[in-house]
Parts: sequence; C-alpha cells; structure tokens
Amino acid sequence: MSMKEISPQLQNQIAQYQQLQQQLQLLAQQRLQLEAKLREIEGTLEELGKISGETQVYKSIGMLLVRQDDRESLKKELDDHKETLTVRVKSIQKQEKSLSERYEQLGEKIQQALGGGSATPPASDET
Repeated sequence: MSMKEISPQLQNQIAQYQQLQQQLQLLAQQRLQLEAKLREIEGTLEELGKISGETQVYKSIGMLLVRQDDRESLKKELDDHKETLTVRVKSIQKQEKSLSERYEQLGEKIQQALGGGSATPPASDET
C-alpha cells in the first residue's frame, strides 16, 4: 500500500504515532538524567553520614568550592533536592505510562487499518 492509497485520516494517525514515539524517547532520556542525579544525591548523603564531625565539608557552587560548616542545613538541602527529584521522576513515569498506552492503542489502530499486515511501524522497546 503506497502513501497515495492511505487515507488522510490514517496518514494523520501514523504521524501521531511517530510523534508519540519521539515523546516517549524524550521522556525516557529526561527520566534517566533525573535518576542519575538522584543516585548522585543519595551517594552524597550516604558519604556525608559516614564522615566524622571534624572532617571539613565543601559544597560546589558553580566554579567554587565553599566550606559548609552547617552540616544539618546541607543535609536538609540535599534531602529536599532528593525529594523534588523523586517527585519529578514519578511524574515522568506516569507520563511515560500514559503515552505508552496511547502509543500501543494507536499502533493497533494503524495495524488494523492496514489490514493487519507487516506494514505497521515497529513497537518501541522503550519504557
């Protein structure tokens, strides 16, 4: 079946399908970046808990390292950042789930419209 034989409605569905695939890939990249930051913060909190109270601690601010004398405020700042990242990751996971369901449904519609042949776009392995 050539593109000339495909109805405008089906062409639109295929375009939506491709757009959903791109959105899913983008969300997956964002989630992976946030998860990496989250692991970094968790590791930092773990190390902060291991070191003695006499050990000097520094915080990176741009290109500077600034000594942090108030460990509790630093720990609270890291905990707050961890909580924010966790909420963002969960939000992205919900978006991914919703988009993935729409992606699957649209793929099935396209496949049915094409007669169930092998001309359907491949399913994404993302998620």
